[in-house]
Amino acid sequence: MTTHATKTPVPPGIGCSDEVHTRLGTLRFFDGFPDDATVHTLFDNLDFQRAVQAYLLGLAPVDMAVMRQALLRWGPANSTMAVWEDLVHPRFIGLVYNTSTSYCYSWIDLRGGPQVVEVPPGVYGALNDHWCRWVVDLGLTGPDRGKGGRYLFLPPDHDGDIPDGYVVVRPRTYGNFLGYRGFRDEHGDPRPAVETIKANTRVYALSQADEPPPVQFVDVSAEPAVAVPPNDRRFWDLLNDVVQSEPPGSADPLTLGMFASLGIRNGRAFDPDDRMNAILTEAAAVGDATARALSYRFREDDAFYYPGSAWRSGFLGGYRFEEDGAAVLDSATQLYFWGGAISPAWDQKMVGAGSQYALAFVDENGSPFDGGQAYRLHVPPAVPVDNFWSVLVYDTQTRSMLQTSQEWPSVTSQDRGLATNQDGSVDVHFGPDPPDADSHNWIQTLPHKGWFAMFRLYSPLEPWFEKTWRLPDIVRVA
Repeated sequence: MTTHATKTPVPPGIGCSDEVHTRLGTLRFFDGFPDDATVHTLFDNLDFQRAVQAYLLGLAPVDMAVMRQALLRWGPANSTMAVWEDLVHPRFIGLVYNTSTSYCYSWIDLRGGPQVVEVPPGVYGALNDHWCRWVVDLGLTGPDRGKGGRYLFLPPDHDGDIPDGYVVVRPRTYGNFLGYRGFRDEHGDPRPAVETIKANTRVYALSQADEPPPVQFVDVSAEPAVAVPPNDRRFWDLLNDVVQSEPPGSADPLTLGMFASLGIRNGRAFDPDDRMNAILTEAAAVGDATARALSYRFREDDAFYYPGSAWRSGFLGGYRFEEDGAAVLDSATQLYFWGGAISPAWDQKMVGAGSQYALAFVDENGSPFDGGQAYRLHVPPAVPVDNFWSVLVYDTQTRSMLQTSQEWPSVTSQDRGLATNQDGSVDVHFGPDPPDADSHNWIQTLPHKGWFAMFRLYSPLEPWFEKTWRLPDIVRVA
């Protein structure tokens, strides 16, 4: 036996066996050195793992990429505003839109320099950057407090003078999504708000401030369109578009590193080989499946409004999806899968302002909603809102409004024919057939089609936040 003067006993847990049995199969080593087949297996697995995580991290920017595509089809950035003048119709495939407000969207591109947006009074909205991060609220929950105001958006590299008289905003990206909503009047008519928006909205370059050009408003209410991300190979090209169009410093190094490991890197061509294309295609399918599992079977108890209830918030960890300095990854994934854009006004306690959202993906027994069955939601009296409430039904495939023979898949407190019980409560019915011949509180569903529900409260009041007013689960009707 040879004795070495520098021999130190090696404790267990440092070296590896010649054969290691894992879910990937048997990995083989010579004195800790992997053989060629093991290296191939491990690298494929590493690339696949990173691709799935990159898919989940990429949901947010790809949400913005598909919205950018949709908006630019209706006209150029900075000079065009898409307006759903007659509310959003279910023919529009977009993430969890409502049937109560007039959406107004524009893509803001800061590559040519600072842009001014004159926000009209009475709207409710926000600006998100190209990575789908909140930048600033506009309107009722923004610095103008619903009175209207002039916002100056500066490019990431701006170092020039900044004139007075503006709310100055510094996004970290050149591309930014501007969205706000007008509300129906006391008669349920969206038109007055739309006219106010069109009369008071301006979007123009700061260099044109002395003579601003008019905004091109495009009424897209009647247009079928799609603004939901794909879950196939196209996803990666959309993600690459965002990475190429924004400064590397606009996102965190770990996220960009995850993308770069797949060949998506700023300033470089994205040209995966056949092996990587196969991995990316499979990873998109697994990533989509994972996002669906997280969205429809969320496993964090803290996300639910009440113990044992099906109703939950989409904002565990707040609008930044952080708790104790750590990112709440699952919460971010599920929000960007079904919800898209983000604002603190949708999550933070703002009594009498902002909005709150409760989602139900299962019934009172924890079973998925079956479009061929009948269900009922009993909305107790005195819903704690200073504005209005609504309940809408969405397609579990597209996360968009359910498309049926019914014009609107919703019941709201603004509906003229809303039936109210003697105590002020409201029963909302869901199913393929109305519960009676004259039911105004019915939302049609389709046999063999899944759905989920969202309950919205606009300008929520203290009983909602204190949970002294509780929303019961949706129950199946025998």
